[in-house]
Amino acid sequence: MSGNRRVPNFVLSVLTLCAVLAAGCQTQQAAVLKEPSLPAGPTKVLAVYQPWFGDPAHMNVGYSTQDPKTLQKQIEQAKELGISAFVVDWYGDHRAFLDKSFALMQVAALKQKFQVALMFDESPEEYGDTTDDALAALDKAYKAYIGPSAPAREAYLTYQGRPVIFIFPKHSQTDWKRVREVVSHWASPPLLIYKDEPPPQFADTFDGFYAWVHPLRANMPDAGKDWGEKYLDNFYKTMKSKHAGKIAVGGAWPGFDDSKARWGLNRHIDGRCGQTFDDTMNFHRRYYDDANPLPFLMIQTWNDYEEGTAIERGIDRCPQGTPAPNKN
Repeated sequence: MSGNRRVPNFVLSVLTLCAVLAAGCQTQQAAVLKEPSLPAGPTKVLAVYQPWFGDPAHMNVGYSTQDPKTLQKQIEQAKELGISAFVVDWYGDHRAFLDKSFALMQVAALKQKFQVALMFDESPEEYGDTTDDALAALDKAYKAYIGPSAPAREAYLTYQGRPVIFIFPKHSQTDWKRVREVVSHWASPPLLIYKDEPPPQFADTFDGFYAWVHPLRANMPDAGKDWGEKYLDNFYKTMKSKHAGKIAVGGAWPGFDDSKARWGLNRHIDGRCGQTFDDTMNFHRRYYDDANPLPFLMIQTWNDYEEGTAIERGIDRCPQGTPAPNKN
């Protein structure tokens, strides 16, 4: 990973930003948006990327994730910040728009010596046999994006020579032991990384686990104020004590607000004038150091404007004169 490379700070008004996002904001108060500052060190920084913008089913953010010029610009910006790879949401053949976006992103990444990885969203049970569905999706991923015949395979993220695939669970009945048996016959078997911890019967099936943004619903105690400290502490503590031999992927986020998402559940994490991003970015240092580094730290997200976790256009550091929040 590159060191702590800063680009000039920039300021956008809330009114201008809302026009770009078609959010319909009415306030005239200025928001101070600054480029996120990533700490230097051996940990490789990733960022989750949502490839569905430009699809009418999602909000208009002012660009399409299938525009090569947009992809080039986003990769350049991410590299400048010190991000090594985008982890792209992917549903196999169930969502053709997202699949095409990933294909274009991987080609753009190859041209710019950047990396990409798949975050495979497990299919819900209404799609049929979820195990067969996962096998079909991963077979497609191997042939099109990861395996020896994939045209842009050199841009795919690897760890110790093996491709990395992130699994986002949907509470289905996938037999991950069967999936593991099949993918173990790939030319280079993938590392399967699961969100949090899997069901007990699959604990030994996965190669590692990743932390994920952890908002509370509005009616829960500490909703909004809970930026994830207890969750992250438990995640890193569990990885060190219970899963020391597996790959730990930390999580970081600038806040959360799913009020713009059609699937929203009224969940919130207060950005605390940028303190939430800073705290989550650095929390892993309580358990890891440069001599024993965390392998990956995954920012959630680069561009999810529907759930209020995007860092692409900056971190809200609040208007000048706003009192700084308490860290706890």
